[in-house]
Amino acid sequence: MARILIVGASLGGLLAANMLLRDGHDVQVIEKAQGSLDGRGAGIVTHAALSVALARAGADMNAALGVHVESRVALNADGTEAARAHMPQVLTSWSRLYALLSQAFPAERVHAGATAQRVTQSAEGVNLELDCGLSRQGSALRGDSLQGDLLIASDGLRSAIRGQLAPAAVPQYAGYVAWRGVCDEAVLSAHTLSTVFDRFGFGLPAGEQLIGYPVAGLNNTTVRGQRRWNFVWYRPAAPEVLQDLLTDDDGVHHPLGIAPNRMRADHVRAMREAARKLLAPQFAEIIDCTAQPFVQPIFDVTSTHLAFDRVALMGDAAFVARPHVGMGVTKAAEDAMALSDSIRAFGATAAAFKNYESTRLPAGRAVVQRARDLGAYLESQVNAVPAQRDADEVLRDTAVDVGALQISAASRHATKPTEALPH
Repeated sequence: MARILIVGASLGGLLAANMLLRDGHDVQVIEKAQGSLDGRGAGIVTHAALSVALARAGADMNAALGVHVESRVALNADGTEAARAHMPQVLTSWSRLYALLSQAFPAERVHAGATAQRVTQSAEGVNLELDCGLSRQGSALRGDSLQGDLLIASDGLRSAIRGQLAPAAVPQYAGYVAWRGVCDEAVLSAHTLSTVFDRFGFGLPAGEQLIGYPVAGLNNTTVRGQRRWNFVWYRPAAPEVLQDLLTDDDGVHHPLGIAPNRMRADHVRAMREAARKLLAPQFAEIIDCTAQPFVQPIFDVTSTHLAFDRVALMGDAAFVARPHVGMGVTKAAEDAMALSDSIRAFGATAAAFKNYESTRLPAGRAVVQRARDLGAYLESQVNAVPAQRDADEVLRDTAVDVGALQISAASRHATKPTEALPH
């Protein structure tokens, strides 16, 4: 049995932690946030590989994963249909997946309120230096460091571990932002409910793009009337506009992302006004009825290495792809399965992480490039005349499962263990 440290208790970290614990390892998870991470409302598009990974991680697969939709629809600015496609899919939420994965992992193995500072290595293992702040509540830590045989960094876009080991792999702004939010089903009109709520919806104003779909509501309920509609509205934003969007009322600038409760009211008001002018009335109503919309700058992160002897990067710590492919969590799930496979095949050694890298490096590059291809249209609008996209093409190409299958296929050349997966 190996002692494996995982930095980050978000979805990717919990997927890897559950799989490796079920493989018989002593897994310890380090999370800088205090307490539970539940309560996030972001929507997530599911793919086949994600369901496989959840089962392998021990999640309760008898529980409802999300909301099933049968079709996609694009709406014109006047609210009429521009295109429709029959594309069944299950849409879930960050909160729902977090609940399933955290229920499967022992709480005493999560060290909350501990920030990873620095990792050092030797032939025997790794040492992770921590800043535990003023409180150790809920943590079993007895010092300011943890030792293990391996360390997996799943600490996201702002990864401290990536910053130490691969400082050149920094987030690159794509030239546009996403306004996001979730709206309660119960507050919407009958017209909006009947024309778009139960579908994967698209709005395509010139030079922009909105997508949205139903997700579980409060307490992860999927009961009709209690669900929510998750929207993502992509809008070009030159660097000086982004600077202003990410500056709060106190004049503090948040370069990699601003918390929803720090958004300036004038920015939210201007966004709602633009929605009324540019989007179908159904979408404008949803945005008007959303209590706390927020803005997300769109970044790319591309790594040239994922393995650093006994340390490996996974999830958004390794690659960040734009949301158009709907692959963020599925990519992390495939990373977790590849890590488990490699450690089974090569033991808790640097060789396991080299094998993992050979598997997931081309896959990560492929998903980032696919997302760039889909987002190039938006990126080009900052200094160009806004263009109109073909609605049928957008419905066909955005967040489709075939992308996951193609990307997975790109990684199948690496050595695979023959041991059967746990059931």
